[in-house]
Amino acid sequence: SALWPFSTMGWPDKTKDLATFYPTSVLVTGFDILFFWVARMMMMGQHFMGQVPFHDVYLHALVRDETGRKMSKSTGNVIDPLEMIDKYGCDSLRFTLTAFAAMGRDIRLSEARIEGYRHFVNKLWNAARFALMNLPETAPAPVALESVEGLHHQWILHRLEQVKQDMDKALEEYRFNDAAQLGYKFLWNEFCDWYLELIKPDMQDEARKPVAQYVLWVVLRELLLLLHPIIPFVTAEIWNALPVPAGEQPTDIALELYPAARPGCLHEAEAARMELVQGIIVAVRTIKAELNISPSHKVSLMLHPVDEAQAALLESCRQMMTTLARLEDLQIGADLHAPKASASSVVGGCQVIVPLKGAVDLAGELARLDKEMAKLEKDLVGVQSKLHNESFVSRAPAQVVERERARAEQLLDAKAKMQALRQRFSEALNEE
Repeated sequence: SALWPFSTMGWPDKTKDLATFYPTSVLVTGFDILFFWVARMMMMGQHFMGQVPFHDVYLHALVRDETGRKMSKSTGNVIDPLEMIDKYGCDSLRFTLTAFAAMGRDIRLSEARIEGYRHFVNKLWNAARFALMNLPETAPAPVALESVEGLHHQWILHRLEQVKQDMDKALEEYRFNDAAQLGYKFLWNEFCDWYLELIKPDMQDEARKPVAQYVLWVVLRELLLLLHPIIPFVTAEIWNALPVPAGEQPTDIALELYPAARPGCLHEAEAARMELVQGIIVAVRTIKAELNISPSHKVSLMLHPVDEAQAALLESCRQMMTTLARLEDLQIGADLHAPKASASSVVGGCQVIVPLKGAVDLAGELARLDKEMAKLEKDLVGVQSKLHNESFVSRAPAQVVERERARAEQLLDAKAKMQALRQRFSEALNEE
């Protein structure tokens, strides 16, 4: 096996394959045979060929079960990849293994993780379905992306350029898990959660629709190219369904080059403005969640900008915030007076105020909190009594004791949050 890098290509004869492919570029292997095989290949390559057989060695992780034990048939903890492919799809398994393939770490593989990444693959599929429903039969007419108007378009193109740069660097450095996570976050947290929602009004406006269609086509197309090495089957299927420019023939995604950089699409200032608006929308959603207000319930919102420039930005994004934060009313101004019964946050210096009157049944919420706190207190007493029992702590398995300690910390944290929320509701009720 030490002769493998060159004996497979005709050595000791001087073959064309040997001249073309030796030395190779990279060897992928596990660390457990580093000295049994890799070192011997290096020595044999230098001895017989006069040069090392490869320049880089990528030591991949070992796959273990979810508790960190080595998989074995006798233990019964083996996960059959063919069964996982039949159940969740090949792309889901490939992405799971790639996402956890951090150098120097073992992969703790569980069926739940594979199932979780199947949701990611489904997310890509559904995003593509939305795009295909809103794209013409042939590729949209090109627009100058470097000078495209629309804060949401400038932001997604800026982020796409950053992700292209970061994924390229991660792949060059064999940080495949980082490349996978970059693609995951961009697709799920930015493209799907934000951009697809932001362009829905554009698709109903004939004047704005052509630009939105072209940007959507470009971003989805390049996103497929970025994800294709990790999830080849779904990306190829979507690629084949995408419209192509008039007069051109469909291409094979596997033969496409890595997406070219567009430095002119890097808009730092515009991206920062968009992130401010996103932060305000997230702040409203967080306040709703903390106060047990339904996400679909429309609330009033008051914004105190730090200066005129920020006020102008917020005014220009009024429709965006009203739609995505589900607002009934939006007021923007430095002279606004917040009502006593309100919840607030600060984003980029801008004060975000949600009046509680009409949005929350304060008396009802206080009663609900009292009931939940009583149940939580009972659970906390039970857990703490175990941990205060010296017999339990000394005799129970270490992982069981650690689990109970973690449970106690969770309950204490939940109790503190409930107490703070109850105090806020109580003060708001007294001020009404």
